[in-house]
Amino acid sequence: MKKIFLFIALSFTISSAFAQKKKPISKSTSLSVFAKVDNLVAEIKNGIFQITINENGTPKDVIEVKKGESKFSPTNLKFIPFKASGVQLYLLTWTESTQIKTDLKIEDTSIIYSNIYEIVSKKLTFSNKQVSSHIVEKVFLDKLKNASETQERKHSEGFEFKLNPDGSIIQKTKTQENKLVYDVVKMQYIISKKK
Repeated sequence: MKKIFLFIALSFTISSAFAQKKKPISKSTSLSVFAKVDNLVAEIKNGIFQITINENGTPKDVIEVKKGESKFSPTNLKFIPFKASGVQLYLLTWTESTQIKTDLKIEDTSIIYSNIYEIVSKKLTFSNKQVSSHIVEKVFLDKLKNASETQERKHSEGFEFKLNPDGSIIQKTKTQENKLVYDVVKMQYIISKKK
């Protein structure tokens, strides 16, 4: 009996020595950092997608990019510094993806955002949104719904965005192409006049 009691006591001692302690749960504000460049951080803080401007490692100012929904989760996020007409600008690009699924239809939508900011004045100088959808749908061929086929189609809206090395922008669709240059006085991109 003593041996059994000692064996049980010893096993409890050994198991408690190797047991992991629970980590305390942090109750800080919700914060997700996505990209950093220079003194700028693209992050979600308290439900807002923002650019935080840091000075000596501490937040100094904020530029609100977008109010984040509960399921907001940007992917392919890039923060690129560049110069246009001698002015330092920053390109922030990200993708948002959604899926709508029913018994007869699956629709995958991808939205690519491209925003250009002038940080000193905290100004959005250009914004582009490109939407592409891929739809797979079951379509019935008769009124009684006895025969069906699966149809697949793609749909696009908006312009394809390209940043050139000189800071100019190309916006493209199948039928149209625009070249934009940065206007220092207006602090925004304007359509380039052909010479």
